[in-house]
Amino acid sequence: MMNSEERFDIYNENKEPTGRTMARKGYFLKEGEYCLIVLAIIERTDGKYLITRRAMDKRWAPGAWEVPGGGAMAGESSMEAVLRETREETGLDLSNAAIRLIDSYSNQDLARGDNYFVDIYHFLADFDRKDVDIQKTEATAFDIVPFSEITRLNEEGAFLHFERIRTALGKMNP
Repeated sequence: MMNSEERFDIYNENKEPTGRTMARKGYFLKEGEYCLIVLAIIERTDGKYLITRRAMDKRWAPGAWEVPGGGAMAGESSMEAVLRETREETGLDLSNAAIRLIDSYSNQDLARGDNYFVDIYHFLADFDRKDVDIQKTEATAFDIVPFSEITRLNEEGAFLHFERIRTALGKMNP
């Protein structure tokens, strides 16, 4: 969960930390400045995926389904960020799971000052519904579903980052 005191590292176009930080609240990144976002595709050994439904008071995409993720804090590596975000949003400690960085991409939106790198991780872990404890300020619900259900939600316009997730998963087994 973000608050106005939290800061993030500013990266250059080569995804290298610049040594500068910026407050999360109300930031505006200039050309050549980026922050780091992480996404966690959490798959059980039975081939089902953990998805969460965004809280209705979110400024962007309220109520949409997604995979856990968020912004890396200042001084935090990509791996540290994805483990923290996953633990905060789902209650799952996946530090001992099979973890793999499967994709990374960048986005630059100079008009909005919203420039970022996204690292997508795949987790393979054993867990049950009772192990999941969603962060109520971030999500209103969760489900554990086959990928076909994620595809269906996307077709309804109710799932975020679908093409990026599908592409990332495709890179696992070229």
